Amino acid sequence: MFTKVLIANRGEIAVRIIRACRDLGITSVAVYSEADREAMHAQIADEAYCIGPAQPQESYLNISNIIEAAIGAGAQAIHPGYGFLSENADFARACAENGLAFIGPSEQSIRLLGDKTAARQLAKEAGVPLAEGSDGIVETVEDAAVWAEKIGYPVMLKASAGGGGKGIRVAEDADELAEAYATASSEAVANFGDGRLYMEKYISRPRHIEVQILADTHGKAIHLYDRECSIQRRHQKLIEEAPSPFLGQEQRENMCQCAVALAKRAGYVGAGTVEFLVDDKQNFYFCEMNTRIQVEHGISEEITGIDLVAWQIRIAAGEALEMEQKDIPMLGHAIECRINAEDEEFRPQPGKIQSMHMAGGIGVRVDTAVYQGYTIPPFYDSMIAKVIAFGSDRKVASARMKRALSEMLFEGIVTNTDYQLSILLSKAFETADFNTNSIEEGIFTKG
Repeated sequence: MFTKVLIANRGEIAVRIIRACRDLGITSVAVYSEADREAMHAQIADEAYCIGPAQPQESYLNISNIIEAAIGAGAQAIHPGYGFLSENADFARACAENGLAFIGPSEQSIRLLGDKTAARQLAKEAGVPLAEGSDGIVETVEDAAVWAEKIGYPVMLKASAGGGGKGIRVAEDADELAEAYATASSEAVANFGDGRLYMEKYISRPRHIEVQILADTHGKAIHLYDRECSIQRRHQKLIEEAPSPFLGQEQRENMCQCAVALAKRAGYVGAGTVEFLVDDKQNFYFCEMNTRIQVEHGISEEITGIDLVAWQIRIAAGEALEMEQKDIPMLGHAIECRINAEDEEFRPQPGKIQSMHMAGGIGVRVDTAVYQGYTIPPFYDSMIAKVIAFGSDRKVASARMKRALSEMLFEGIVTNTDYQLSILLSKAFETADFNTNSIEEGIFTKG
């Protein structure tokens, strides 16, 4: 086992990893930007080092500075968390070249699965269902038009190097194709430095359901069931729950087995998530695989009792998974709400927290890195907390989440807490009758 691990991240995920290190008896090393000097992760880690100015490109995305900090601190491994460098193959390679374990998959796996067209081919080889789509990259608008006629409108153009909902546009008909292609490609270049696109048949009003997997270096891969992630705004998740209230048991088992098959086919190691789009008849289609821990990993932990972050570290240290698939329980139901510092128009609202009260009580977990008197900087993501409610079933978990959101108080900043509560109180949420378009369609404000 490692004795010292550097966490190349900030915010609640950095705090989460520090806590996992403590539980394992590992010395934690934080890195922080100049804007994060007073941040919680920099305060509670065993050691902390400044790695640059506030802008992410000069600090949390600065590979050489992070590697230098890890070597200087005497760390044996680096945990990238999520976002920033977590799915950066060059960072994984730099770790290996400097004798540091990367707590995640190999450079090769990141490159293979990060290329969405290559990942689709891998999924096909593993027997995972795919939505009808192009055979690789659509190089030009003219190529896109040919494929769209073959597939049939509406179609979705997606960034090959994409993720996080960026570089995606839908064309309902031929008149919309050129603009959709240009916009998706430009967004892909801006976010990933790669404007290549591929095309899929657009599934109208789909569900977004994903499967959490763990795989060790000894050839074993398991799943921790599924998560419902359909409540989204502009492809950004707001509320997640595990398991999905939509899937039947047979389809759940099929989807989870497909996720494991893909992980094995890819020779994957570590924690990962296989994402699917699901139509109204529960037919599911491969979307992508995220080669990192997810924001919403906590709900999978709650329903299985398995510490995913600790197992990431243990696997990277060479340990074998000690659990068999048949022995992994589904203990109940869990719901997560992402609390963001933003206004009614979803615009980020950084500022100083004058006072705050976090929820608590039985069945409630709050993962956060903010505290009273803390000033939220304007340079990073606006999420300030994740509230997780767990219960024996969905009804209990939902009641506990409503109670938790009602107790949350912030002064000095604006948050989306009330907005999240309004969704929980809606008929659409109560009946689990929603999809990825429901927020735009106003479903949660009806009845």
